[in-house]
Amino acid sequence: MSQGEDIAYDLVLVLLSISLFILGIVLIIICIKKPVKSDQKQELPIKLCAISYQLTDIDAATDGFNHRRIIGKGRLGTVYAATSPRGELVAVKRIHPRLVLSNAGFGFASIIKTLSLAQHPHIVPIIGFSQAPGERIIVMEFVGMVNLDFYLHENSDGASLLDWNRRLRVAAGVARGIEYLHEGLAPNIIHGCIKASNILLDVKFVAKLCDYGLSFLAPKEKRGLVGYVDDEYWVERGGGACKENDVYGFGVVLLEILTGRRSEEGLLVRWALPLIKEKKFSQVLDPRLVIPSDIKPLVRLAKVASACVGNYRKDRPSISQLVTILNNLETEVCH
Repeated sequence: MSQGEDIAYDLVLVLLSISLFILGIVLIIICIKKPVKSDQKQELPIKLCAISYQLTDIDAATDGFNHRRIIGKGRLGTVYAATSPRGELVAVKRIHPRLVLSNAGFGFASIIKTLSLAQHPHIVPIIGFSQAPGERIIVMEFVGMVNLDFYLHENSDGASLLDWNRRLRVAAGVARGIEYLHEGLAPNIIHGCIKASNILLDVKFVAKLCDYGLSFLAPKEKRGLVGYVDDEYWVERGGGACKENDVYGFGVVLLEILTGRRSEEGLLVRWALPLIKEKKFSQVLDPRLVIPSDIKPLVRLAKVASACVGNYRKDRPSISQLVTILNNLETEVCH
């Protein structure tokens, strides 16, 4: 090999070495950058599970469960307005002692932690819990809400405040909330007691579901449940809470929204279904409101309600099907 060839060969080796060196530096830089991207992703807001509170903290937050702080009473417990240790206003649900005793060995903490992962515009978030001998407590966000039952049946101005447009928005919002519980989470959550008093309305009349997934606390107690569950709920085998039963309860709520009448332990369904089937819609609609010139959206809503409560479980529409219909109605009427 000549001297010129030796020089060319050495030059090629040098260039190759430099190229490999540069390539190595580039690879190192890429490897260093990857974890940074991963860290940036971890900085995105993540929904944490419910915090465990000491009972003494809950007692202090509610002024010893002072009756003046009571903002609601239901089949599962009493709700208090409270101030968290961080100074935030929260809602504290104190489960009835008799229900606590009957579910003493149940995994309350693990269930509440799972339920607290639910995060949706039409769901009231669970942020904490507390448990002690004879006590089971759930801490929820307090958003200054009044329930649908109050607007429909107790507030003298409720009917006028809830005009037909707002009622359609409420119906669509509730459906989206149920769909999220049924289809948007793993594991899915069965609400267990869809009724007007478990649907809260904020100052803009946005509907939010509360008390979801708590049917384990009172699975067979009829008080506050009759009229919002189907007959199959009480069957020993194959009964109880399920998605189809949530759809039934939603259908009852739609009938209350349409008629302005209470469920009355199933009497509303028995009264309204024949009228809907006979297309006597003017007799079904809330007489406190003026019947709109275009009644077709309300007719369709009545037919949706009928499909929810008038069929056996296997024949009921899924909540996803109902969401599609109600979203279309909301877009058509309210926009």
